Amino acid sequence: MPDEAWCQMVIIKINSLTKKFKDLVAVDDVNLEIEEGECFGLLGPNGAGKTSLIRMITAVSPPTSGDIWVLGGDLRTHSRQVKAALGVVPQMDNLDPDLTVLQNLMTFARYFNIPKEEARRRSMEVLTLFQLEDRCDSQIRELSGGMRRRLLIARGLINMPKIVVLDEPTIGLDPQAKYLVWHKLTELKSQGVTQLLPTQNMEEASTLCDRVAIMHQGKVLTVDAPKKLISSYFGDEIWEIEVMAEERDKVVNALESRGLEYESVGAKIHVFHVETDESITGLVGSVEALRRRPATLEDVFFKLTGRSLTE
Repeated sequence: MPDEAWCQMVIIKINSLTKKFKDLVAVDDVNLEIEEGECFGLLGPNGAGKTSLIRMITAVSPPTSGDIWVLGGDLRTHSRQVKAALGVVPQMDNLDPDLTVLQNLMTFARYFNIPKEEARRRSMEVLTLFQLEDRCDSQIRELSGGMRRRLLIARGLINMPKIVVLDEPTIGLDPQAKYLVWHKLTELKSQGVTQLLPTQNMEEASTLCDRVAIMHQGKVLTVDAPKKLISSYFGDEIWEIEVMAEERDKVVNALESRGLEYESVGAKIHVFHVETDESITGLVGSVEALRRRPATLEDVFFKLTGRSLTE
């Protein structure tokens, strides 16, 4: 059992967690600690193990081996208590089309044995939070995609969870709806709600997450704050050099002679941790072949795994 000091800081602790499906290792000896009140991102392409990890944390799928502690309790023996303290927002829309907006929330509240009047109060509270209070009597088919997404998140909060799992919370939303959801999730975090955010949206992770874990082939490759990861691997900026095949060896030799860090990415060469602009000049004959841009989380993932997050 974790001691009291541990419980005050870490709300989810994962030790040597593995999930196998016959010969497939979906999650491979993962260790993680998620702190109370933070937004923690899980980044990775499809098949990285994010979904399998989330299913184990939410007590939907048992681990093959390893341990999960949530809210200070072993998930094996405290799964009912953990489920009661979790809010889950699925990626797929599974709202009941035969019920109104309010009825969807009231019906969902029954799973947590919330008394009817309290369920109504909470329903109106979360609808107001997501600016849907004037839609409480609307049919689901009358809602826009953004409204339905906000309703899914509102439903995930009906049991006043200490931890909310948000699977791609803004997938398919237009920019206005996306930024509204981001704003509301930031409000929730300020109220102390811990958020676990599996996503492939790098802008979303950079905006919302205090820390992220990058996963690939079932393993966690690295964990840190987005800005710290970017700074550690690339600095603040990346220089992109477009080179013809016949120029590549010459440019690479010049980069190595200048002691610059680089990597080949398709038809381009990325150069990073460049301290002065002068150190990059003269590498190619055309100024148009050079482009400077901010480094991103996707750059970090590509460097670690050799593939894009969206492949």
